[in-house]
Amino acid sequence: MNTRTLGADLTVSAVGLGCMGFSHAYGAPTERSEAARAIRAAYDMGCTLFDTAETYGTAADPHENEKLVGEALKDVRDKVQIVTKFGIRFDETSTAVNKPLIPDARPETIRSSVEGSLRRLQTDHIDLYFQHRMDPNVEPEEVAQVMADLIQEGKITHWGISEVMEDYLRRAHAICPVTAVQNRYSMMARWHEALFPVLEELNVGFMAFSPMANGLLTGAYGKDFKFDSKLDYRSAMPQFTPEAAEENRELLRVLDVLAKDRHATPAQLSLAWMLCKKPYIVPIPGSRKVERMRENAGAAEVQLSAAEVAQIDHILDTIPMSAVFGGTKVINK
Repeated sequence: MNTRTLGADLTVSAVGLGCMGFSHAYGAPTERSEAARAIRAAYDMGCTLFDTAETYGTAADPHENEKLVGEALKDVRDKVQIVTKFGIRFDETSTAVNKPLIPDARPETIRSSVEGSLRRLQTDHIDLYFQHRMDPNVEPEEVAQVMADLIQEGKITHWGISEVMEDYLRRAHAICPVTAVQNRYSMMARWHEALFPVLEELNVGFMAFSPMANGLLTGAYGKDFKFDSKLDYRSAMPQFTPEAAEENRELLRVLDVLAKDRHATPAQLSLAWMLCKKPYIVPIPGSRKVERMRENAGAAEVQLSAAEVAQIDHILDTIPMSAVFGGTKVINK
């Protein structure tokens, strides 16, 4: 697989792997050894960028995903880039399947988090350490200074911010250069395109999570598909309701036609569209199936011209589509 550079000097595979779904938010967790084999299969396909977080876990083990990623990649550690995150916890008083997030980016919390992540990932450094959500109680300059200190100490080599807005990014970047932002982005969720000029000005990369609208744009889920209401976030997402299936019928039909014209699948076209839009965008689709990972990796070979990307943008601007999940609720406690 070809590579891309995030920020000044972090070279990664053009398509990464979001590992959350092995342990969290997408139904019952995958058995550990099977999940490890799938992660290694992604590596064998050329993927070197693996994304996790300290909160991607199960009720039995809230840190399961980091442990899984660390174990799966420990013998190829010097050949991969491991991404993890700090700065949130779940509101355990909530009965919702998608529990609200409580941000906590206090320096002492960050210090505790990085040590825990290093231990679970079985590594001496984190390649890209993301603030998972902005904390209204901690100034960005204070967070950035901790990141600068951690870089100086060799515990992380790069840092980033997830679901960030322009002012916060600029203020943080002025203290310690930000390598990448990680924001939700797909054909159905394009609101962060307004940030692209700022990223280009500051030389900050963009890691796109949920690049296929949580799987909807693969075309794999019909209106009668049922998700586990206790373990699967998609059970509460607006794009997966029966009404949304009707609203999105034309979008999925057009996507299928466009993909076939380019000898690709809808998933590959969805990824290729963003890869060909900007050279600093790196999607991190999450999948637990090796055949899906192979399909996603193949998106890096699909080439679209600037005119074709603009044509797709015009279609997306004008075609009907349902509401799409915009992110987990963040609360301040």
